[in-house]
Amino acid sequence: MKNTPHIKPNGVEIAETILLPGDPLRAKFIAETFLENVVTFNTVRNMFGYTGTYKDKKISVMGTGMGMPSVGIYAYELIHTFGVKNLIRIGSCGAMQEDLKLFDIIVALGASTNSNFASQYKLQGTFAPTASWSLLNRATEVAKEKSIPVHVGNILTSDIFYNNDEQAMYAWKEMGILAEDMETAALYMLASKAGVNALTLLTVSDHMITHEEASTSERQTAFTQMMNIALELA
Repeated sequence: MKNTPHIKPNGVEIAETILLPGDPLRAKFIAETFLENVVTFNTVRNMFGYTGTYKDKKISVMGTGMGMPSVGIYAYELIHTFGVKNLIRIGSCGAMQEDLKLFDIIVALGASTNSNFASQYKLQGTFAPTASWSLLNRATEVAKEKSIPVHVGNILTSDIFYNNDEQAMYAWKEMGILAEDMETAALYMLASKAGVNALTLLTVSDHMITHEEASTSERQTAFTQMMNIALELA
């Protein structure tokens, strides 16, 4: 029976395609709301994981926690111990461009970062973490089919939530960065190294330039639109 220090499925299968919200309670909500025949595969550290079906296709969902170190642990174990092939992050982000509005959906083509995560690979240069084309292409097709507007582009994965340099975002903004999250670059690097697929879908929950913020109920409504895309990727 396969186990790791952080994931103990107790014999429950983890699907080859998994949705990865940061919040474990969001994973619970997804399983209970969108999936059928749901079975819990992880409760270690209250990082809840579930496997169920969507349109008769097996799919799993699990929280990852916040930041690159946390998602890095779970993504690595899901890939290398449990054989997951398609990892789809679904989360929130802070927008950096004026034309982005609250609740807009971003498909992360690439993930720039201020993290040192890539140093472990001992590369003689700067690695550009990017999404898997197969998942990205399908996500944009689904969005078009469902008439859901999306923005496709580069995001920033930051190690810092409360940045002491309040002007730091503007240099990234000038480079065309759409928004900031804290996990995607690590996910894309791990997937690239392992030869598996990864994609991040984000909903704008706050705006780093205008300082607008969505309420909890508003976030839930916008989140459902993102889920309508993500679930079809299974």
